[in-house]
Amino acid sequence: MLQKILIANRGEIAVRVIRAAREMGLQTVAVYSDFDRDALHVRLADEAYALGGQTAAESYINSDAIIDAIKKSGADGVHPGYGFFSENADFARAVAEIGVEFIGPPPEAMDEMSDKVSSRLAALRGDVPVVPGTTEFAQGPEDIRAFGNDAGWPVAIKAAYGGGGRGMKVVTSADEVDDAMASAQREAKAFFGRDEVYVERYLTWPRHVEVQLVGDKHGDCVWISTRDCSAQRRHQKLVEEAPAPALPDGIEDAMGEAAVNAAKAVGYYGAGTVEFIYQDGEFFFLEMNTRLQVEHPVSEMITDIDLVEWQIRVASGEALPMTQDEVSSRRRGHSIEIRINAEDVAEGKFLPSPGKITKLNAPDGFGVRFDTGYYSGDSISQFYDNLVGKLVVWGRDREVAIRRAICALEELVVDGVATTIPADLAILKHPDFVAVEHSTKWVEQTLDLTGLGGATGTDEAPPSDDDEPRVERTTTVEVNGKRFEVSMWVPEATAVVAAGSAAPKKASRRERSSGSGGGSATGAVEAPMQGTIVKILVEEGQEVTSGEGLLVLEAMKMENQINAEADGTVTELKVAAGDTVGGGDVLLVIE
Repeated sequence: MLQKILIANRGEIAVRVIRAAREMGLQTVAVYSDFDRDALHVRLADEAYALGGQTAAESYINSDAIIDAIKKSGADGVHPGYGFFSENADFARAVAEIGVEFIGPPPEAMDEMSDKVSSRLAALRGDVPVVPGTTEFAQGPEDIRAFGNDAGWPVAIKAAYGGGGRGMKVVTSADEVDDAMASAQREAKAFFGRDEVYVERYLTWPRHVEVQLVGDKHGDCVWISTRDCSAQRRHQKLVEEAPAPALPDGIEDAMGEAAVNAAKAVGYYGAGTVEFIYQDGEFFFLEMNTRLQVEHPVSEMITDIDLVEWQIRVASGEALPMTQDEVSSRRRGHSIEIRINAEDVAEGKFLPSPGKITKLNAPDGFGVRFDTGYYSGDSISQFYDNLVGKLVVWGRDREVAIRRAICALEELVVDGVATTIPADLAILKHPDFVAVEHSTKWVEQTLDLTGLGGATGTDEAPPSDDDEPRVERTTTVEVNGKRFEVSMWVPEATAVVAAGSAAPKKASRRERSSGSGGGSATGAVEAPMQGTIVKILVEEGQEVTSGEGLLVLEAMKMENQINAEADGTVTELKVAAGDTVGGGDVLLVIE
């Protein structure tokens, strides 16, 4: 059995893994960026090592820094969580090369299944039906146009090494291909480090049904449960449930068997998820996620199986603790998970909302679970995913689970940032969702979110010491007579204060942001959130019409196009590609 595990991740999933490992009596090691130095996962772990940097590229996907932390800590296992390096075969090999166990599948299986093109070929080897699409990377827009003209529109351009809707763009005509492909590649590069894409047919009203499975190193593999993840926006999930409801007799078992066949076709072990598209009584292989999924708790809730514990035991060489029949006999009731994201629903726009969580009160009660990586006072950064937490409920049937989820959501308090809670409640209360008549396109095409969003749920919190900039200072301390040089992060205002003198009063955050030239001038187009400008779509002197794209702003790894709200002429551009902007900053002026 592994003895000491380093978690190469942050936030909610790092906390989840740390807690499971501690319950097994194992030591845990956290890693952290400069932004996360006081994060919950850092506080819970037995040890923690600084990676440096703020962005993911500077920290959590800096392989040299993580390998160095593994060596320093003496960890004999590494859990990648999800995102970042969780599906990176090169990282798994680098971990193995230093004699440490990667808590995940073999690199060869990751190579084949993490590449969405080769995974389709593997599924075909396992006699699993696949969605019509290409089996090679798209070399340029012409490849995508040719497929669309042949197979029919719409089509989906997808990151070959991605998942979770990142780097995926749906195009309805040949004219949209160039911009959509470029955007998909930018998102894929930013989130997964690679920008290869492929194309496949996009079904018109499908459900997203997936199968959780676990395999061991002895060749056995079992499927744990199905999950329905159809309630999503921008191809990213909002509400998930297990088991997938309202499937015709025999379909669930057929999906489970197909998932196991796909996994065995690549010699898979560890936890993984095979995703299917279901429509009109048919299902098609979509992709395989070679990692633990965000929505894994709903499978745990209906089986009482700790999937992280199983991952660790499998990585340690143990056989699966249950047969397929034993797993199947444990399924009971219904479970629903709601992702609480820091996003302003904004009547369906779902705009990223980074900032400080001034108050976080989780619901409680029978059958209620809340997984999070934050406490009150912590901040959501534009540099990382915007998941605040996951509300998971269990009920003896789906009707009870829906009612329990609604009650728990109404008790949940998240102040300081806008969240998706209003949209989550709208989904759960809608008769289409109750009747299982929704699809992956339902939220964006049918659900009425008019009047929802636009506020954080509370006024701005008063300034405090935690709002002040911090700087690194090095000092000398003695512990039991032994001298150590220690680095500390302290408020900038008190970093250097003469003896007997008072620290100068710093301007509050509100005062610091109230400089001249604000965005209130007529015709000023302001940034709706903090982010980075990735593309300018207009130039000074250009005439634009209402609804026309002006620029593309990336926040929390998602690209958001800012459109003109009225006809006019661009008289001044105040930003360039690569600039970082804050919410409310003036981007350009239209007269």
